[in-house]
Amino acid sequence: MKTATRDLQQAAALRARYALAMQNRSVPVDTVLPHVLYKDLPAAIEWLQRVFGFTEHYRYGDPVSGAQLHLEKGWIMVKAAGPEFRSPAELGFGTQSLTIFVADVEAHYARARSLRAAIREEPHETVYGEFQYAALDLEGHHWLFSRHARDLSPADWGAAIARAE
Repeated sequence: MKTATRDLQQAAALRARYALAMQNRSVPVDTVLPHVLYKDLPAAIEWLQRVFGFTEHYRYGDPVSGAQLHLEKGWIMVKAAGPEFRSPAELGFGTQSLTIFVADVEAHYARARSLRAAIREEPHETVYGEFQYAALDLEGHHWLFSRHARDLSPADWGAAIARAE
């Protein structure tokens, strides 16, 4: 019992210390902020808002060279690509997949489908306990829209746990 109390006190002290750290309203805390490149950035910003429901937080440059968008608690930066850039659609394959957590996957899917997003996976529950669907955006970037469906340990579905938490 003493160990658990001490651990809770240490965790509270750590949270308090970080609360005093510098804050930056331009970058959300505790978030991986991916930067996604687009050949036609203004079209991408409009498409991501209209089809996937993102909200623009800010944009910069004239002409626009970057913007920050969010969907619920998921944040992304979108940037104008240089002439050497090839989109996943041009390459014929993607190199990454972005997962955004949304509360209502079914409604999000219905919206994206009705606006002709390229659906790559229909809504389904994964072996690791997520309910999700996959779609491509206008330049071929792969997106997963997901919510937690079940609480599973990685060992429950066959993954090897690297270290105990």
